[in-house]
Amino acid sequence: MTADPLAPLLALADVEPALTAAREQVDAALRHRALRRNGGQVAAEVSLRAAVASAALEEHRYDLEEVRAGTVTDPVVQGALRVAEAVGGLVDLWPRAPRQVLARLHVLAARGVVPDAALGRLDSGADRIDALAGLVAGNDRTPPLLLAAIVHAELLTLKPFAGPAGVVARAAARLTLIGRGLDARGLVGVEAGHLAREPEYVGAAGAYATGTPDGMRSWLRHYAAAVSAGADEIAEIGDAALAPAGGPAPG
Repeated sequence: MTADPLAPLLALADVEPALTAAREQVDAALRHRALRRNGGQVAAEVSLRAAVASAALEEHRYDLEEVRAGTVTDPVVQGALRVAEAVGGLVDLWPRAPRQVLARLHVLAARGVVPDAALGRLDSGADRIDALAGLVAGNDRTPPLLLAAIVHAELLTLKPFAGPAGVVARAAARLTLIGRGLDARGLVGVEAGHLAREPEYVGAAGAYATGTPDGMRSWLRHYAAAVSAGADEIAEIGDAALAPAGGPAPG
């Protein structure tokens, strides 16, 4: 059996316990009773919130209800919505053809933002993207949270595409969590967790880019916290789904 190339990261101080706690929180959140009958409704709401949060992290900030109403025409928001809608259909392809999926995500995210000729085309970092693709393809050894965190951070660091490359990075991480089964129904809005901890998100991403053990540790601990925040949101959305129209959520 081939060794997991990312295993040494789990030895960094506090990383493995943080990722384990985040996974346990996700597992607990996925037992919310609303998901038995209202899982589709919850998933749709999580997807919308994730798209709005991902656009906000690109400095395109809009009120959730305005986006829900369809009054926001900002191309970055529209791109994030397209990406969120497409993720489910790309899950099976992601571990087989990661570079193809990244190009597709960029086409969806950046349409109307960058020239058509730039859509789906790498700006930089081709060698490192190849290495990342090799890490993703067929990898059933690396724990899902760890792999998703590295996919996300690598794409944030490289910014391999013009325009809203962060939308692509966050979607690729979501694909990893879904495809590897940690969040098979796409119910964990990690993007909202990043936005809720935005200064930490930015700082930890910058720390990761240094390539130092402390920088990687900072990012991985942030990622665990963002996943936990996304898991907490499932209960909030689930309670709302169970509430009678116009009434309070059940206690």
